[in-house]
Amino acid sequence: MALKKSYPKKDPTKCKVTFTVEAEAARDVKTITIAGDFNSWSSTANPLKQGKDGSFSVTIELEKGKEYQFRYLLDGKRWENDWAADKYIPAPFSHTDNSVVIC
Repeated sequence: MALKKSYPKKDPTKCKVTFTVEAEAARDVKTITIAGDFNSWSSTANPLKQGKDGSFSVTIELEKGKEYQFRYLLDGKRWENDWAADKYIPAPFSHTDNSVVIC
């Protein structure tokens, strides 16, 4: 899993983050969505698209200078953290951690 950040020159208040789940982690998975602070924890708002190499990714524009919690939902039933998250914090409603991206 990977996070790639870019900062558009046209709008210095934004940060574009590409969230990627590599083919190795997505083996036998048909759908992946991302849920987090940035989409009110919607499990359907931001589906990742599968690439030819078997990886899944989506780019989301976020506000620079903030931290966002998120997790991936694989096939609508299994939650996973990002192995390359900037940090992890305890989830408020379960006995697990959430991934965090810092913009």
